[in-house]
Amino acid sequence: MTIERRLAQLFRLNSKGWERHANPMSVWSRYSVLPVFLMALWLREFSVVLSISLFVLALLWMFFNPLLFPKPKDLSSWASKAVKGEQLYLNRDKVSLPDHHQLPLYAILKFSASLGFLLSFWAAYTFNMVVCILAVFITYLAKSWFLDRMVWLYQDSISLSEKS
Repeated sequence: MTIERRLAQLFRLNSKGWERHANPMSVWSRYSVLPVFLMALWLREFSVVLSISLFVLALLWMFFNPLLFPKPKDLSSWASKAVKGEQLYLNRDKVSLPDHHQLPLYAILKFSASLGFLLSFWAAYTFNMVVCILAVFITYLAKSWFLDRMVWLYQDSISLSEKS
């Protein structure tokens, strides 16, 4: 079982959950989670209650976001295709990816996003605004690039199924 599939189970992304998460509003609003976590960490010196409240809000938003939006009417948006591609990617141990998708780039992008994520938390903890902003930029750039590759994977899978 892939790590991504384990995480999907943690977020209760079964088939219906994935359908709902494919709503572009779910994808785009999920980008708000990291700044709220960082704001919670940043505000700990100002107000512990506010900090904890924001942390809990971010945690709840992270877990319930994929389930709050309805299934999209179609899958024509970039965000919807990215989610469908991610769904294919996390099942790569069951159904192998086409050769041209067997790229180390995917692992590099996931590593870069994770590194940026951790660095942003360290920067917020040490109150280093410049590094925090740079780390968030790295995280979002790597994650968005990864999602763009998932769009490519999804579109290729559609093309292959149409040829069959």
